[in-house]
Amino acid sequence: MTTIDETTPADVLWGAEAIAKAIGQSERATYHLLANELLPAKRIGGRWVASRRKLLAALTGDEAPAA
Repeated sequence: MTTIDETTPADVLWGAEAIAKAIGQSERATYHLLANELLPAKRIGGRWVASRRKLLAALTGDEAPAA
């Protein structure tokens, strides 16, 4: 389980555009992944937010994707 101490402000990505850049995908492809809950991210106030560390772990197989 992630604690607040493990997530730094630099680790938090706000918006699909920032998430897309972090995972090397187009914004459109990233919206598809987010909408289908294939990435460990959630919506807060109408914007997508995700942990860079959790995204990369999920994509490399180090951690199962979680919504």
